[in-house]
Amino acid sequence: MPRITTHPVLPIPEGRKEAGFFFDGKPVVGYAGEPVASSLVALGVACFSKHYKDGAPQGLFCANGQCSQCTVLIDGIPRKSCVTPLVDGMDVRTLVGLPILPELNDPLKQAERRTIRTDILVVGGGPSGLSAAYELGKLGFQVVVADDKEKLGGKLVLQTHKFFGSEEDCYAGVRGIDIAGKLEEKLGKLPNVTVLRNAPVVSIFKDRKAGIYKDYSSFLIVEFTAIVVAAGAREKSILFPGNDLPGVYGAGAFQTLVNRDLVAASKKLLIVGSGNVGLIAAYHALQAGIQVAGIVEVAGRITGYKVHADKIRRMGVPIHLNTTILRAESDSSGEGRVTKAFVSKVDDNFRPIPGTTILHEVDTVLIATGLASCDEFLRQAQSYGILAVAAGDAEEIAEASSAMFGGRIAAFSLARMLGKRIEIDPTWIPKRDVLKSRPGDVFSRSPVLPEAKWSPVFFCSEEIPCNPCTTVCPTSAIKLRPLRHNLLDLPYFDGTKCIGCLSCVSICPGLAVSLIRRVADDSAEVVLPWEFAADFPDGTMMDLVGQEGAFLESAPVVSHKRNAKKNTWLLTFRTSLRNASSIAGIRVQGPEVSEGRAVDESGCLDLDAYVCRCERVTLGELIQYIKDNNVRDINQLKTLRVGMGACGAKTCSQLVGRAFKLAGVNLAEVEPGSLRPLFMEVPMGEIVNEGLLRLGGKDAGSRGAP
Repeated sequence: MPRITTHPVLPIPEGRKEAGFFFDGKPVVGYAGEPVASSLVALGVACFSKHYKDGAPQGLFCANGQCSQCTVLIDGIPRKSCVTPLVDGMDVRTLVGLPILPELNDPLKQAERRTIRTDILVVGGGPSGLSAAYELGKLGFQVVVADDKEKLGGKLVLQTHKFFGSEEDCYAGVRGIDIAGKLEEKLGKLPNVTVLRNAPVVSIFKDRKAGIYKDYSSFLIVEFTAIVVAAGAREKSILFPGNDLPGVYGAGAFQTLVNRDLVAASKKLLIVGSGNVGLIAAYHALQAGIQVAGIVEVAGRITGYKVHADKIRRMGVPIHLNTTILRAESDSSGEGRVTKAFVSKVDDNFRPIPGTTILHEVDTVLIATGLASCDEFLRQAQSYGILAVAAGDAEEIAEASSAMFGGRIAAFSLARMLGKRIEIDPTWIPKRDVLKSRPGDVFSRSPVLPEAKWSPVFFCSEEIPCNPCTTVCPTSAIKLRPLRHNLLDLPYFDGTKCIGCLSCVSICPGLAVSLIRRVADDSAEVVLPWEFAADFPDGTMMDLVGQEGAFLESAPVVSHKRNAKKNTWLLTFRTSLRNASSIAGIRVQGPEVSEGRAVDESGCLDLDAYVCRCERVTLGELIQYIKDNNVRDINQLKTLRVGMGACGAKTCSQLVGRAFKLAGVNLAEVEPGSLRPLFMEVPMGEIVNEGLLRLGGKDAGSRGAP
């Protein structure tokens, strides 16, 4: 896959240092310090390993250090390539089967035991963790923040879009990548807060100690009094035949490759799931020049914000409701990358409807069907009697704007537990609750008649927490209609005075504000936001569409200028007077991109789908085993090696419930599985900080697979 060399929003780094390395014996080049996985994807590599069980190709899935699907041999040692930085001269090899243990002539020796002491350990440097650490630091506590990435901000560093919420409280109208920088800058001013980067927490011990896998190469102990768990969330997988193929990514993995590492990870993709993650991933794909065949959603309604969905539909991406993915198929090469995705309409019981199957030829399927809280450390700490609070997605899956307030509230709650005589700001909890609200009612808006003076038109019709257009208006002419008397109220123009400054058009996170005026009896000017390349001359004809993507007319660009502060282009069009107030956006890709091909086949039960990706155990195998052995304890499934793989049951734990249900077992009767002591694989030599480089080398390898 090619590198992204131009982007409408993201800066392209200059002068990056190249690093030469070997992949399967061939000399190749990547960028020093970037994850090995990203270098491989940029080189077009889809298969990272061949499974020991049947030789099936395995590819990247989460790109977040959670699932181990990206494991390769690096200098003879099996490592997760998504969290291992590329170093000049590395020898990287496809892991074929099981890795060969190196021959050891000498026992491992304790090289160094490193321990640091702090009052509070914050697990995770995302929006909630950074907010919690900042508040605790201001209260005088010694704080250590441990994050598993080099860049702080969590998923914020992957988000090129502007955020919803309140401009005053959570940087609404600012892009996620910029919010991350603001939070990090604030935290950096506190001398009593220490930040550990590339430092995943892998264990919590009864004696108030945590094990940290620093730089994914050494072990560090942090002694603490209390802990804030702000570890975020991991992506859920879903069950369909082919769900294990290279090219089936989590949406977050795709955003990581495209927006953080600037790798065009696909040419054409299909997205499964219409929540905000899936809708935003479609937008990120289009910005990176990647075609989107469509979004399929098994429910009968869009589960994300309507304003996000409308934006994507305006750009030419269809959203198919009551539709599911039946299966994915790969090519016949050894890479095994996805080449086809089959989707079908479903009935009221979510069963595929015969005769409705459509084939899409794509090279990527993005799974955006929800997130699961990374709350293991919270439960473990509480079981040991350790003072612990959760914040952000580790507490409840919600928007990043809500997570910031959640971090503040968690910090003050913990401080009170530790004896600080403080009160939580009474406005914080109501604000947090509004910011994490599900979308509310949808209202129809009255048509706006173009006049000789500029006036804004709003295409947000669903109640969501957002107000930046009201706070940015220099004449205070944009207000929230007082129905709920909070951020969920919809904006409107009071008709007093619009000076045509375009601030509301530039700041809207949903690209859902236009500016219109009448310029003749039969024509008008319409100003629209544009967050793509604007390398076209005035006079260029572009397709203009309504709020939900219906084509209205083609019109010429009269002028285009860039709002540098908001990094948004503002395009002025000369349009018909008839359509001016209905024009909401600009088509980015044509309808031919999303055309599939009807095929004559019925949907199949997904018994061949893999529940356990690490050990390749199918849904059918699980159901049969549960029935045959009257299983009522998830730990019994370890006989099939379910949950015994490298990911530590992080993926399959979200899926085994369906197997029990299909086997006729009430989940309330099932004993949950036990978690392994370390939440991530750590080589023994690195636990004692002796290092493993001397144990590997280019001649190390793997046993091979069938």
